[in-house]
Amino acid sequence: MRIPVIAGNWKMHKTVAEAVATVTELKRRLAGVTGVKVVVCPPFLAIKAVADALGGTAIGVGAQDCFWESFGAFTGEVSPEMIKEAGATYVIIGHSERRQYFHETNETVNKKVKKALAAGLTPIVCVGETLAEREAGQTERVVNDHVTKGLAGLNAHEVRRCIIAYEPVWAIGTGKTATPQQAQEVHAFIRQRLAQLWDSATAATVIIQYGGSVKPENIKELMAEPDIDGALVGGASLEAASFEKIVKYNGPMT
Repeated sequence: MRIPVIAGNWKMHKTVAEAVATVTELKRRLAGVTGVKVVVCPPFLAIKAVADALGGTAIGVGAQDCFWESFGAFTGEVSPEMIKEAGATYVIIGHSERRQYFHETNETVNKKVKKALAAGLTPIVCVGETLAEREAGQTERVVNDHVTKGLAGLNAHEVRRCIIAYEPVWAIGTGKTATPQQAQEVHAFIRQRLAQLWDSATAATVIIQYGGSVKPENIKELMAEPDIDGALVGGASLEAASFEKIVKYNGPMT
């Protein structure tokens, strides 16, 4: 049985002090929650302080990106090993904003996924189409490319250690959300491709999150779909009260 994973991607928000204050409140609000895994992904500089503040809780910590080498002359980059030492156990890879603004490709995503796995991190691998691609009927082609090339060269065991986040680019930060049915169609397609590329047991194991303007108002409907196993939440994860409502989408889980 797949346990839902709800992760908050804070993007370039919150100083270290603000991040600690948020997770301190979140820790109180989510005390005793079961049946769901919760992850927060603050900016790099706040990872250690957030991990320290969450010590002894079940809330996980993730980074928003990593590099594909352990060390070297790569000014400004952060390795998976550095991230893990700071206290994170997850890392977002291939977010559409990284692809758009920093020219990430399926090939660089693949290198980062492999390095993150080797360092013992759980990659949250983002896939998804733009509005133009959806309107051109290319959703499955684009998502298939992201999955096939982003996870290329991994064995079934390694794929099972990954989380896939389907994030339709047209729904990120726009207020638009894929309908539960639209999201389910793509999630089911991803699971089908995992079965074809690896095996049915792997496909049944992998957590597939939905991301794209997830809010307290729409999370329950999304989570009711059979192939949606959680959410990668942006703006609505920045406030503890809002994120609490998303985590407790099925009512109090205590």
